[in-house]
Amino acid sequence: MKWAAGILINAVLFVAIAGYFQDSFHLHGFVAALEASVILSILNVLVRPILIILTLPVTIISLGLFLFVINAITLMLTDRLMGGAFDISGFGMALLASVIMSIVNVIVQKTFLKPSRD
Repeated sequence: MKWAAGILINAVLFVAIAGYFQDSFHLHGFVAALEASVILSILNVLVRPILIILTLPVTIISLGLFLFVINAITLMLTDRLMGGAFDISGFGMALLASVIMSIVNVIVQKTFLKPSRD
């Protein structure tokens, strides 16, 4: 259930980012946002841990800020896999989108999706 909520939240974030940054972030409808969100979640499970391990020294030196770059890389991979339905104009936009998505996801998880403490 938490996974489905994350997919929906990311899809809404994609639509919001595409609406705000119309020149550099293109999205063809909410269905494309849902598809991109599913692809991004799969990449976060499969590719992101490998990237984190490979870049661990840089991540430690940057005090974890390099994780935003890794998130931007997974967004760019999502862009490549989605084709024309989901388009990010460059790495800078992907980095900005990853920062926005990370901040909003933390706020939503802490506010609405409180983990149950047993």
